[in-house]
Amino acid sequence: MIQMEASISGSSSPTHPKWRKVVYGGMQPGFGDNHTDESFLEEMIMNANVVKRDLLKVVLDAVSISQYLCIVSLVVLVWTYTLTNTLTEKYLLLLNVSLLGSGFFILLLTADMIPFNLLLNYLLKNTFFITALYMLSPIYHTLTRSISSNSIWALTASLLILHLFLHNYSGSTVKAPGALDNPTLTSNISLNASIVASLLISSRLPSRLHVFAIVLFSLQVFLFAPLVTCCVKKRSFKLHICFSLQLLVLTLIFTYQLHKLLFILLLGIFVFVNLVCPYWLIRIQEFKFEINGPWDEAKLCFNITE
Repeated sequence: MIQMEASISGSSSPTHPKWRKVVYGGMQPGFGDNHTDESFLEEMIMNANVVKRDLLKVVLDAVSISQYLCIVSLVVLVWTYTLTNTLTEKYLLLLNVSLLGSGFFILLLTADMIPFNLLLNYLLKNTFFITALYMLSPIYHTLTRSISSNSIWALTASLLILHLFLHNYSGSTVKAPGALDNPTLTSNISLNASIVASLLISSRLPSRLHVFAIVLFSLQVFLFAPLVTCCVKKRSFKLHICFSLQLLVLTLIFTYQLHKLLFILLLGIFVFVNLVCPYWLIRIQEFKFEINGPWDEAKLCFNITE
């Protein structure tokens, strides 16, 4: 009799509702808003998006950074030799013509089929650009006459550091033929910093022809050198490595002739960028810990076109 009453009372008591995993269901009776069951951690994944990096590949990728460091170092060397009257304006003009011709030649060889109209457009824009630069060279010559030379050197060094820090080492500031992506904001800021640094240096030169030649040289390098190196890298990675090594050796030779302490400093920077930093990146990957699970935000697996 007692067992029958207990069974009747047990059947008449309300059953405890089961927790359900819903997103927009509101509060469930008998459970807190932050309640989870035992299956909550079953979908947890650790280090799902961690990329396994190879040391050799990272070292080869770092060559692009050293390559551009060599280019900027060569520009600074040309500035130094021009300020000390080692390079005359005639040699600078000859250097500009050779750089412009070789740049277009490499661009034609390495880039994809460039339409004749696009090539003609490049030539016309360069012609207008060089003409305008020659007309503005007297203004650039007297632009910073009231500023002390020490301030000019300090500001130029700061702008070059900003240029190197914001430069896009994986692409080009000038839009390459056939490229879909436009230059980023940081790369444009980097380019403007290099242009201002070139104008500051040119204002300390003795003649207007010097100013025209050095500004034209600097703009050719800062504008078109990343474009040419990017086209070479896309054409052949082996050719990119060979060109970078030759540029590295040439930069170290000229730097050694200028000053031995600068040579040691520049060599240390190259070792740090190409060897120490890749090894450091590989080592810190071992300490990376990432977890993913049902608490992550939902991600769309399709493109919304409308």
